[in-house]
Amino acid sequence: VQLQASGGGLVQAGVSLRLSCAASGRTFSSYVMAWFRQAPGAEREFVASISRSGDITRYSDSAKGRFTISRDNAKNTVYLQMTSLRPEDTAVYYCAARRALATTTMIDAYDIWGQGTQVTVSS
Repeated sequence: VQLQASGGGLVQAGVSLRLSCAASGRTFSSYVMAWFRQAPGAEREFVASISRSGDITRYSDSAKGRFTISRDNAKNTVYLQMTSLRPEDTAVYYCAARRALATTTMIDAYDIWGQGTQVTVSS
């Protein structure tokens, strides 16, 4: 599977933004999906993950309560709905996939990555 992230942009603090990650191939539902982000000068960090069927989600502490990950297996797409955006959410956001049963926050567990989409939140 190949991943293509989109939906980033320059927004003001407090607004919402939805990222999308479209996957090619016919086996999307076999993959656990996740979003990571990388701010300038920082390590790439986990944001959210979702199980193959979409019934199990996990969030970082910074994302919990503000971000929602979801997926549409019929459309081969995973989403990240971000609300109440803050300047510290500024980063390149990457979608990632792993062909496995369990979700995980571990970056090294994901072996397929999209190209990233820039999110910039101004104060």
